[in-house]
Amino acid sequence: MQFTSEQRLDDGVLEREFTLGEIPGILWTPGSASAPAPLILLGHPGGLHKMYPRLAARARHSAAEGFAAATIELPGSGDRPRSATAEQARADLRRALEAGEPVDDEIVDRLVLPLVEKAVPEWQTTLDALLSQPEIGGPVGYSGGVIAIGTRLAVVEPRISAAVLFAGSFVPRAMLEEARQVTIPLHVLLQWDDKGNDRQQALDLFDAFGSKEKTLHANLGGHTGVPQFAGDAAAQFFTRHLS
Repeated sequence: MQFTSEQRLDDGVLEREFTLGEIPGILWTPGSASAPAPLILLGHPGGLHKMYPRLAARARHSAAEGFAAATIELPGSGDRPRSATAEQARADLRRALEAGEPVDDEIVDRLVLPLVEKAVPEWQTTLDALLSQPEIGGPVGYSGGVIAIGTRLAVVEPRISAAVLFAGSFVPRAMLEEARQVTIPLHVLLQWDDKGNDRQQALDLFDAFGSKEKTLHANLGGHTGVPQFAGDAAAQFFTRHLS
């Protein structure tokens, strides 16, 4: 892990950009930590620069609760090399949505499953590097989307103790079987009127999760309309499970 820049934000949070091989990312750490901080991995749908304002806000909120937070760019997003297969699947998805047609499972599989296969090992490699930093300790949480990536991570990564999952992306049906293997505590956020999300798929996925503690927090509104109190509830969830 190579840090390429750093700045101290006005609330004292230290923000550092890094690269890990070809993977760019950002790490935020609390301004005053007397011990290694628990870590929250911030998932997002790709486009790190575009997503930065929302990611930084989430990270600063986490830092106020005593957590470090980190994110990385997804494969095929931002300045990373594009996949022709993924670009075609994304175009097919956009065409179906604009035409008001049902989104075929085959399109979702072409778009999401290769992304999960590439992104999850990158998150694990990043987690190795982050936990080697002296200011970061366990436990670890995952927060955000793509929900299929969070689901796979919850299955294969034993260092993740709890997750807040954002139901804002399409879910391959194959992920339902993986969801049954998830056992960590979950807090799932669902925007009821999210046009880019299949609500029934999200409900089916939540039903499939094998966790004994799982909460679905659904609110009216579109993709970016998550109310403040829903975010506060997610922060309280992590305080219970990671502090």
